[in-house]
Amino acid sequence: MAVASSLNELPKVGAPATRALVAAGFTRLEQLAGQPRERLAQLHGMGPKALAVLEAALAEHGLHLG
Repeated sequence: MAVASSLNELPKVGAPATRALVAAGFTRLEQLAGQPRERLAQLHGMGPKALAVLEAALAEHGLHLG
């Protein structure tokens, strides 16, 4: 599965999840490193599939959610 090519962009997670991330102040993948998974899961529009994509994208760079 292809995810984000750099830490400077968000991976493709669908419009509702992207809107939720941007509204919460997250515009780059690197900003998500160390964030609690539970916090992101509470964002309106963020589902299990989007969280899995974010985790995979972070893992490509040796990073993870908190």
